[in-house]
Order: sequence, then structure tokens, then C-alpha cells
Amino acid sequence: MPLATPTAIDGWSTNQTNELSPSAKIAGDAEESSRSTNSRTPTLIGESPVMKKLFSVIGRVAPTDASVLITGATGTGKELAARAIHDLSPRRDNAFVDINCSAIPETLIEAELFGHQRGTFTGAHENRSGLFEKASGGTLFLDEVDALNLSAQAKLLRVLQERTVRRIGARANIAIDVRIISATNCDLAQAVAEGRFRPDLYYRLRVLPLQLPELCTRGEDVNLLVDHFLRLKAERMGQQQVRHFTPEAMNALREYPWPGNVRELENAVEYALAIGMEDELGMADLPIEIANHVPSDLHDFRSVLQAYMNDTVPLAEIEKRYILTVLQQFGGNQVRAAAALGIDRSKLYRRLRQYGVKAVKFFQEEEPHGLQFRGGKTTTTAH
Repeated sequence: MPLATPTAIDGWSTNQTNELSPSAKIAGDAEESSRSTNSRTPTLIGESPVMKKLFSVIGRVAPTDASVLITGATGTGKELAARAIHDLSPRRDNAFVDINCSAIPETLIEAELFGHQRGTFTGAHENRSGLFEKASGGTLFLDEVDALNLSAQAKLLRVLQERTVRRIGARANIAIDVRIISATNCDLAQAVAEGRFRPDLYYRLRVLPLQLPELCTRGEDVNLLVDHFLRLKAERMGQQQVRHFTPEAMNALREYPWPGNVRELENAVEYALAIGMEDELGMADLPIEIANHVPSDLHDFRSVLQAYMNDTVPLAEIEKRYILTVLQQFGGNQVRAAAALGIDRSKLYRRLRQYGVKAVKFFQEEEPHGLQFRGGKTTTTAH
């Protein structure tokens, strides 16, 4: 089945066929609450083992007509995966309709999904088809499906069972032919256990479960995504020259755990492009939480030392890990870390710049009960 190649603007691309490969691209989620379109295709990016596995699974589930439940943390690209499934399916020439269930008020969600007749409620000035009707022949994507109230869940279950929909206020049923793809970032099984989600609907939606990996598990995909976003922003702004990050800044981007996943990475790139004044973007151009981050895996110094003893890592790496481990122990306080390491503060500062860790200067302040270490100017307390 073909997948569109990225001729991307803002993470979407025009439909051009190409074979699905490990270089297929995921750029981020869309934010609109509902939209009907088949003129654009998501961009999937990834060469890591977990992404290759994801592409393989998408290629297998797409030709079927079964319901798919996509789970994953915020920002992992759930809507993009849904669009990739649609574009690889026999329904690809028909509509892909998506709705963010949490963005529609509870009082309107049923009218949005199923449609309504004129005069059914205040503001219903005309007959209106729902999203199920608009998606007939294609795919309906229910994002944040866990936000549906129990009443809407019951009606959705009936639609899935009977393959018909009845507009609010109408008497006749309308036959539909829709594939359902839903997504959530919460544990739906737990929601079922707590009585917030119908178990029968859960199993109807979860015929083919698909779990999206977090960015922190995707290794060198960060490099691919950064390059993609830099090119994307340059094209969007009509710039011929694509800016780039320094090696230190790229190291910081790779080491950061990305709790907000791909969406957070895209925002960080956009921030750097807005803040940076030079063609080369450095540590000072990164958001502070990324520039000051000390990798969490640095605490496992013992395993690194063992690797050195086995001649698998160089001595310089041992020094780097030890310095950063001590710095982490003192909460990033360079004065105390330098004292514990037995080195001059300026030497520590140079080492941190070399490692790509943004330095924050700390100053000593004397107090009657000993030295305190704080950011700010040096003061002396009289005895």
C-alpha cells in the first residue's frame, strides 16, 4: 500500500505515493477539534527499532476494516498514526474525519457525532448531518475518546453494532459505512474498572490495539526530527538557508527525556529559531529546562565504570559521568560540586560547556552557621 511522501507544511504533506519504509515520518499531532479532509497526509519520521516495528504493525492493520484503539502519551503522534492507517487502507480515497472528544461540550457531543433535526434544541436552525454521516465510506477518528460521557458511549456502541445512525430528533435510521479509529492517552482499562467507561464499548473499540512509543525510547530519531523541523520552519518562512544546532546543543536535545514527546521537541526547535540570532543555534538558544538538564541515567556510574574496565568506554567518558553525577547530587550547585570534586570552579564550568550542559553561576554567601550557596550577589553577614 502506498504512503504519502513528505512535501510537508506544518507536519502535513500532499498525497504522493511511496512505499512505507523506516524513514516514514511522524511530526506531531494536530490541534483542531474536528476536521474532514483527505487532501493531506501526516508525515512519519523514524528509523529506531520501535518505530520500524510501529510501521510494520500499521502496514498490517491498515488493510483490515476492524476498529483500532491507539494509545500513547500526549504528543506521540496518535492522530498521525490514525491518518497513516487511513491512507494505507482501501478507504484512502474517501473522507478522514477527526474529532477531539474533549474539545466539544458534553451537551453538544451527540449532535456533533450523530447530527440533529431542525428545532430539536435551541440553536438548531436547520437539519444537520453528524460526523458519522460525513465519514461514511471513510474513517472516523475519535481522539481522546475517554472524554465521552456515558450517554454518548451508549449511543456510540449502538451505532457500531447496528451500523446505522439516527439524528437527534429524527425517527429514521441512516445506514453508514465507517471505520472507527479511536485514541486516548489514559488507561481505558482502568476507566472501565472505575465505571467511567463502558466495558462493551471498550472491547468494540479495542479490536486492534496500537501503542505508540514515547520519544525517549526512540534513540537517534531525535536527530531526524530536529532536521525535519528545521527544514519545515525554513520552508514555512520562505528561507533558503536552513539553520542548525551546535554539537553541544544537539547533545542536549538528545539527552533530554522529552516528557511532552514529539510536540515538545517541535516547540523547542521553534523556540530556538525565535530566540537565536545566529545561523548556528547554541545552548543559550534552548529552553532553560533543556539546557540545564542533567541526564537521569548518569546516576548509574557503577555500570559505566564496569564498562570502562571491560574496555568498552574511554576514560574521558568516566570523567564526564563522574562529574555530572556529582553535580546532580548537589542539585546543579556548581560551587559545592567543584568543592566535592576537588577542582576549581572555572575548570568545572569549562567541563560543563564541553559536555553541553548549560552552566549556572553560583556564589558563596557567608552566614554565622556556615557557608550557604545561592544564586545572586556575594554578601557578608557580620558576626
